[in-house]
Amino acid sequence: MLASFFLCCIIIRYMANYKNEIKGVLTTFKALGDLNRLRILMSLRGGQLCVCQIIALIGLAPSTVSKHLSILRQADLVEVDKKGRWIYYRLSPAVDKRLMKWLETALENDETIGGDTTTLKRILREDTEKLCQKIRGN
Repeated sequence: MLASFFLCCIIIRYMANYKNEIKGVLTTFKALGDLNRLRILMSLRGGQLCVCQIIALIGLAPSTVSKHLSILRQADLVEVDKKGRWIYYRLSPAVDKRLMKWLETALENDETIGGDTTTLKRILREDTEKLCQKIRGN
């Protein structure tokens, strides 16, 4: 019960960026209400990732991952950075550190998130260009 209250306080403080507009609150809750979007957020804790790396990690079609990233962007949870032909995502500076800490604590024993951590380490060792070519089917 206390953990839920704490989470609500964090989210309310985070929502101050939206000036308490209900649409902003709903956008954030929608973004946090999906397993794959939580997986993406958790994967970005260590820094920015190329879209191809996110696709390889999540294991969904590029168009589906793109939709998830779009929802996270609309909620101001992630930022995008285009460098030439590469597109990178990172956590938005607007994301409250306490929210991420709460998510880390709440999900520390989750098998999916744990598996993602291991898989991401392997993905980060791969050559990004080769990974993107593989995903694009070239």
